[in-house]
Amino acid sequence: MRLVLVRHGETEGQSSIRYHGRTDVPLSAQGRAQMERVRMAMNGETFAAVYASELSRAVEAAMIVGATTQVSRVAGFNEIDFGDWEGLTADEIQTRDPHGYACWMGNRGDFTYPRGESTAALRARVVRALRDVLVRAPSGTLLFVVHKGVIRSIVTELLRLDDTQRHGITVALASIHIVRQDNGAWDAEVLDRIDHL
Repeated sequence: MRLVLVRHGETEGQSSIRYHGRTDVPLSAQGRAQMERVRMAMNGETFAAVYASELSRAVEAAMIVGATTQVSRVAGFNEIDFGDWEGLTADEIQTRDPHGYACWMGNRGDFTYPRGESTAALRARVVRALRDVLVRAPSGTLLFVVHKGVIRSIVTELLRLDDTQRHGITVALASIHIVRQDNGAWDAEVLDRIDHL
């Protein structure tokens, strides 16, 4: 089994600098162009199935990359809920909630966003959804067009990484990550590929 994990492109809400988790912001023109570049980079790939979160930026991106309207939307793959910090930049968070920001920076293993979701809850939710999808998925290469936190959670789970290694995983906008299962073990074929951009 082979999984191609793609992070959606730039959004109207500037996902490159803003923490849009559960907020449903659409892809921008730049984000659509980035997804077209991902599609071209994946030229020759045939996907047995295409999955996305329920958020419009992931669904539209999946349709572009997978060249299909047959996208399975998986609620468990939605991005984390940043709670009171939804839509803010890191600088804005630090200014508005300096204590919370300091706690966040000092505890990267697990953190609960103010009136939002914890990183542990995100990881557990994503892993449950992934296991459910993989049990039912057809054989072949599967495309997942999702979010930064979701990709980190999937890669961490499949490659059996610890918290330090998880935080070392870079997930750029429109990046490609490919993992492959061979004899029951998962290995990374490529992580954070961005040469197509």
